[in-house]
Amino acid sequence: MADGDELFDVIVLGAGPVGQTAAQRTVRNGFTAAVVERRLAGGECQHYGCVPSKALLWPMELAAEVSRMPGLELRGPIDPAPVLARRDNFVDHQDDGSQVRAIQDIPAAFFRGQGRLAGQLKVDVAGPQGGTRALTARHAVVLATGSDPMIPDVPGLSAAHPWTNREATDVHHVPKRLVVIGGGPVGCEMSQALHALGSEETTMLVSGERLLPRHEPFAGELLEKSFRDSGIDVRLGRAAAEIERPIAGGPVTVRADDGSLIEADEILVATGRRPNVTDIGLESAGLPAAGGPIQVDTSMRATGVPGGWLYAVGDVNGRNLLTHMGKYQARVCADAIAARARELPDDRLALRDSADDRGAPQAIFTDPQVCAVGRTEARARADGFDVRTVEYDMAQVEGAALQADGYAGRVKAVVDEPSHALLGFTLVGPAVVDHLHAATIAVTGRLPLEELWHAVPCFPTVSEFWLRLLEEFGL
Repeated sequence: MADGDELFDVIVLGAGPVGQTAAQRTVRNGFTAAVVERRLAGGECQHYGCVPSKALLWPMELAAEVSRMPGLELRGPIDPAPVLARRDNFVDHQDDGSQVRAIQDIPAAFFRGQGRLAGQLKVDVAGPQGGTRALTARHAVVLATGSDPMIPDVPGLSAAHPWTNREATDVHHVPKRLVVIGGGPVGCEMSQALHALGSEETTMLVSGERLLPRHEPFAGELLEKSFRDSGIDVRLGRAAAEIERPIAGGPVTVRADDGSLIEADEILVATGRRPNVTDIGLESAGLPAAGGPIQVDTSMRATGVPGGWLYAVGDVNGRNLLTHMGKYQARVCADAIAARARELPDDRLALRDSADDRGAPQAIFTDPQVCAVGRTEARARADGFDVRTVEYDMAQVEGAALQADGYAGRVKAVVDEPSHALLGFTLVGPAVVDHLHAATIAVTGRLPLEELWHAVPCFPTVSEFWLRLLEEFGL
């Protein structure tokens, strides 16, 4: 260690929820930690992702629930002003002071600035006001630098300064006319949220043949019907071919690949994300300086790094771009680092990521909600499983009928035929997120359906769909 270096057991680059979890677990294990962040502490999830998007979506979902119950009646459209004000409170008006204090209360040291790897177990932090601080780790450096939105290479798009999830979730003036490029989770959530808050003309350009292409087909179909019923113009099999915005901040014209023109006030791009691996000194660890995600083993240790001192968790490793999965990886990672530092066995089940392979849970907070865990039928068959599937119309459950008039929902189980273990589970319907964890336990635990038969659902609740689904399977 050079004179003047500051020494910690573990250094974490990135102060989002994943990086904070790595630091928390490190300290819980009896080691010291430092956290480096050049942007807002709290990261994408706190300021531009999970938290603000749900603050915008919950009022929309509540309004939809109310509309399905006789005797409860909305008196006009949703008022966006209090919704946006409540959103601002949840993100602390983009002030990360409380997040910094939370890191310091771990307790971990917090460094503001651009962190770059500077050789084995070394990190240089270039401060926002100039100057560089040299940090050294005794045991490990953990990269938790997240990901950034991608802007596709469409003529005129970058020059038009389109919105990404960051501008959409931080909106202060809802555009009357909105074009959304993309039909994945972000595109679907923000299209519906902004449409409910006042984007009267919302048009979605979806290059594929359905919404949510990575989910079971019926999920996108039910969501598309809901969108169309609410007035959202969903154009499947259509892509943006050219964008024109002559005046910065002025109207934007989108030419679709079928030649049609769409006039809008804003354009939102939701076409995926790329790992944030640029300008973090990867070359000093013997890794490519830019490009794809950092390859890791199941303990989150970066492969191909001499000495095995570098780890990568969350979006930056590309295994799963979900906050809860990144936090899970951070716990696995920190525990593996602690075991190795103490020269203890590092091959225990808890020190390996197995959840990503079995299938991570995901909730899309649209109306209806779309929730899934594990493999789809197509993925299970591609992976070589002998698959049997079973579906059930959730509206047939008495608890669902009591919950809402006109309840519409569907559930599908993907089953390994030889063992009758659940490989995957998809639910679409109002408030189905409350049933997702039960499915996650069943898929992660590889419980055979004969065991689930003895998990008796309460009457009269929506969860009775479990019983009916098993009966459809033949139990």
